Amino acid sequence: MAGMDLTWIELSKGALEHNLGLFRESMAEGVRLLVPIKANAYGHGLAEMARVMPSCGADWLGVHSLQEAMIAQDAGATCPILVLGYVPFEGMEEVVRRGLRVMVTNWESAEALARIAEALDERVAVHLKIETGTNRQGLQGRDLLILARSIHTSKHLVLEGCYTHFANIEDTTDHSYAKMQLERFERGLEMLEKHGIRPQIRHAAASAASMLFRETHFEMIRPGISAYGLWPSRETYVSLLQEGRSSFPLRPVLSWKTVVTQVKEVVAGEYIGYGCTYRTTRGIRLAILPIGYYDGYDRGLSNVGYVLIRGQRAPVRGRICMNLTMVDVTDIGGVDLEDEVVLIGKQGEEEIKAESFASWFGTIHYEAVSRLPHHIRRRWVA
Repeated sequence: MAGMDLTWIELSKGALEHNLGLFRESMAEGVRLLVPIKANAYGHGLAEMARVMPSCGADWLGVHSLQEAMIAQDAGATCPILVLGYVPFEGMEEVVRRGLRVMVTNWESAEALARIAEALDERVAVHLKIETGTNRQGLQGRDLLILARSIHTSKHLVLEGCYTHFANIEDTTDHSYAKMQLERFERGLEMLEKHGIRPQIRHAAASAASMLFRETHFEMIRPGISAYGLWPSRETYVSLLQEGRSSFPLRPVLSWKTVVTQVKEVVAGEYIGYGCTYRTTRGIRLAILPIGYYDGYDRGLSNVGYVLIRGQRAPVRGRICMNLTMVDVTDIGGVDLEDEVVLIGKQGEEEIKAESFASWFGTIHYEAVSRLPHHIRRRWVA
């Protein structure tokens, strides 16, 4: 049990170093490694990851918002930080004072940033996102050229980077759409170069592209989910095998645990939990766990998921409550108060992978881990 915590998340620094090492081995010399720590570092803890990422091998950090960048810097991150989401006008001065890199998609933001940088006698590094087929943030054609030229000619803005993001590279073993996007990205860069604009850093590859296509590495890669030891998808794994390449032996960084707070006998014919959704057909032993949907243990796991206790599977019985979950330990001998319970991770020979955990309530592991609440304490283990 982790002190007085009833539920906690363990983070393996060794696994993180290992995963970043795998990407470093796959990169050409001189390529930078940016690790996204957005969305609370995919649930792993933004401040925790900001402190250790550089020492584990990251050159840059990526965040979605100014607030995330501020948390990262205040936690001790000293490496370059790129804000990949929109920064409101009110936050521009903070960007300049903190020396952050920012993504810009409109002239109004660029103008405001330049005006503040001029007043503070500073220069700000800007990255433009080239729209290639995901149709979220980004620019293409004439709009891209106009904004790029404005930044390029500014005395207080530097067009440091151009980047894009692939739409379906993780969802299929047919990568024709991704290759089309790569061609669009390269055409956009060629258009800028014809006008004398060549950004220092081109980047396009998140986890899957970083693994599959070295031609997408350019000057920087941005592996997100896989930096934390989780595969982007089964399709990415299969794609590597189809090409006859050895797999990335990723190691999950995160484990999620709780404890048993009560063990009780329930006779045959009794209902368990709200809604009377589960009824016993024999006498059983029930263990009560002090976690529920408030803690991120999704209600969709009701009567579907299982946890690990004493290295064995204990199925969830009844509906997940706000703060409580009930599991069947009838066939697990010796279960007692404060026994460790694994919700995600390994125990003995058994393992609950984040991918399996997410599939039980109909989502993807990206969502399942990134939704792990901030209030759960994260702590480092070997």
